[in-house]
Amino acid sequence: MNALMNARRAVGRGLRAKDVAGTADARKAVDAAKVALGERGPPWWTDGAPDLNRHMARNTPYCAWYETLGVSA
Repeated sequence: MNALMNARRAVGRGLRAKDVAGTADARKAVDAAKVALGERGPPWWTDGAPDLNRHMARNTPYCAWYETLGVSA
């Protein structure tokens, strides 16, 4: 988790300094940290469940549950 937060801070520093190369490197570090945490990359589970990451809840089998939250979409 520390690697992800450090990389995110580096992205902010790069953006503020208008350092294009530094920002690109920091974004790569964010991606690497997220892959290491299992947030990105191939699904780590093997139960056959679909990968619904990066899908809006209203466009998934969780639609009915999402509607009970009263969140406007």
